[in-house]
Amino acid sequence: MSTNVLEVRKVSKSFHDPVTVPVLREVSLDVRRGEFVSITGKSGCGKSTLLYILSTMDTDYEGEVAIDGEATRGLPGSRLAEIRNEKIGFVFQFHYLLAEFSVLKNVMLPGLKLGRYSEEEVEHRAMERLRELDMHDHAMKSANQLSGGQKQRVAIARSLINDPLIIMGDEPTGNLDSRNSDIVFDIFKHIASQHRQSLLVVTHDNDFAARTDRTIVMDDGRVLS
Repeated sequence: MSTNVLEVRKVSKSFHDPVTVPVLREVSLDVRRGEFVSITGKSGCGKSTLLYILSTMDTDYEGEVAIDGEATRGLPGSRLAEIRNEKIGFVFQFHYLLAEFSVLKNVMLPGLKLGRYSEEEVEHRAMERLRELDMHDHAMKSANQLSGGQKQRVAIARSLINDPLIIMGDEPTGNLDSRNSDIVFDIFKHIASQHRQSLLVVTHDNDFAARTDRTIVMDDGRVLS
C-alpha cells in the first residue's frame, strides 16, 4: 500500500470573472502518512485555493488528486462528501463552532453524521478527544463561553472525531496569540507522531512553518520548493 495519503499531479485552476486569470499552475505534491506539512507563500499565491481543491470542496480544476489512493476528480458529490467525512478533518482560522450546542455536542456532530458508531460510542470518542486536548472539563459549556484558544482546541477535537487520514488546516493559528499558537502546534505535532495522521496546513506564520516536517513554498500559483 502506498505510504502517500495525498497525491497531487499537475493541478491547475483559473478564475473566469470576467477575464481568465490563472490561480494554480500545474501543482504537484505528495503528503505521506504521519507527515506534518505546511504550505506558505504571499497572499494571493493560491494556497487556500489549492487547499479547497485538495479537500474536495472545489471540483472545478484540471489535473489529478488522489486521497488514500482514490482519484477524486469526476466522483459524484455524494462520494466526495463521504471522503470528506471519513478521511479528512478540517481546522480553519475561524473555529465555526455552533453556539447553540455544548462543546461536547460540537465535537460529536461529524461522528453522528458519519453514522459508523452509536450515539453513545460517539459521545465516548468525543470525550476522549477532548481529554487528549485538555478540554474535557469544558465539555458541557456552550461554545461561546470559551476563549479563542479553547475554541480552536475544540475545533481540533471535532476534526479528529472520525479518525481522518489527513487533517487540513487553513491558517489555524491566524487568530491566536503566540502562546495559543504554540499549543496548537504541539497538538498537531502529537497527532502526527503518535496517531500517524497526516497534516497539511496553510499558514502565514513562518515560525510555525519552520517547525513542521516539510514546508511547501508557493508563489504565483506554482510550487517553488
